[in-house]
Amino acid sequence: MSINKVRESLYRLARLLGDVNAIQKGKVGRRIGRRIAGKITGRGLRRLFR
Repeated sequence: MSINKVRESLYRLARLLGDVNAIQKGKVGRRIGRRIAGKITGRGLRRLFR
């Protein structure tokens, strides 16, 4: 297994644990909003630095 596959798996696990944590704390809406904002920001930066 390559280092990139391990890294990808760890990031997925971290994202899943963050979702579980948000559910436990009752802050799912805030997490969804931040994820959407992060995706939009990432796409904008990707276009900016091409």
